[in-house]
Amino acid sequence: MTADIAPEIAPVRPGEQLDWGRLQAWLRPRLAEALPGVDGPLTALQFPNGSANLTYLLRLGEHELVLRRPPMGELAPGAHDMRREFKVLSTLSRHFDRAPRAYVFCDDHAVLGSDFFVMERRRGEVVRTALPPSMRGHADAGRRIAFALVDAMAELHALDPVACGLGDLGKPEGFVQRQLSGWAKRWALARFDDSPSAMEALHERLSRDVPVASRVSIVHNDLKLDNCQFEPADPDRVASIFDWDMTTLGDPLIDLGTLLNYWPDPDDPPQQQRFSDAGLGTLGLPRRAELIARYAARTGSDVSAARWFEAFALWKTVVVVQQLHRRWVRGESKDPRMATIADRIPFLIAAAEAVLDPTEETA
Repeated sequence: MTADIAPEIAPVRPGEQLDWGRLQAWLRPRLAEALPGVDGPLTALQFPNGSANLTYLLRLGEHELVLRRPPMGELAPGAHDMRREFKVLSTLSRHFDRAPRAYVFCDDHAVLGSDFFVMERRRGEVVRTALPPSMRGHADAGRRIAFALVDAMAELHALDPVACGLGDLGKPEGFVQRQLSGWAKRWALARFDDSPSAMEALHERLSRDVPVASRVSIVHNDLKLDNCQFEPADPDRVASIFDWDMTTLGDPLIDLGTLLNYWPDPDDPPQQQRFSDAGLGTLGLPRRAELIARYAARTGSDVSAARWFEAFALWKTVVVVQQLHRRWVRGESKDPRMATIADRIPFLIAAAEAVLDPTEETA
């Protein structure tokens, strides 16, 4: 059956249309040198499965391209940084072939009302809710794609930021502390009067026990299974990684924690289910402990702080969920999924508490 596979492209949602004529006039002369054959008409579809940034498929002449821009409405400070994502991809793609190449960046808001950039389109399979039909013939496909993702993460973390031209991407010293304080500020802006006070308690616990940085690397900062793309014939290697707008320099365990935060595990009780689709539990994915062990083996890193980073990622995901729901409440998002997304918040908080108290019994 294929009904459980979410479509990767769809018509543009109402309220998220852009000024395609203005875009075409701006884009064509800036792409002409790098991409001969962009003189045909422009048509646009949308990649509908992302939760925050808006991503469009452009067909211009003989080329397919991808446009990325922030969501509509008020944005949290420092979020949805298209300039950063363009800088990362236009540089990193020369050193890490999982990063798509970015072509042009625009900060003239007279064009589309926000910063945006345009990059190459990669083709492949994204695993969101089930294995796509093209990959179901592979033995142990679930375990293989999981370990392929961990291996790609390890390869990214092994890169020398200076050699990649990204030595100035961030300030590694105090990285984790800044993450904590920055996301706490976002929570304060996004919370409602009746939002759970457990979020402040979790922040206090995390702040009391910040791990000492293990090392410094390029970190993607939102690494998860559905931000990856696979060649149907090769489940053992990630073909592409998307959504680089939060990439920085810092402790690489932040990426491991993010991955664990989203990862389903058969041992999770119902009241601690992660922000992952229930269908992923049927793919034969490895447990979270196996992901940690794989990363340790591939990198030789000390992963003793992995649980702290996992709890931090769960706490941070609550903030993101609240931001998305608040945007819906204000009428700034037209994505119907955002109407009920906050229903997941109690489960995420319970999961974070359980990660910080692994010996406690959960009812």
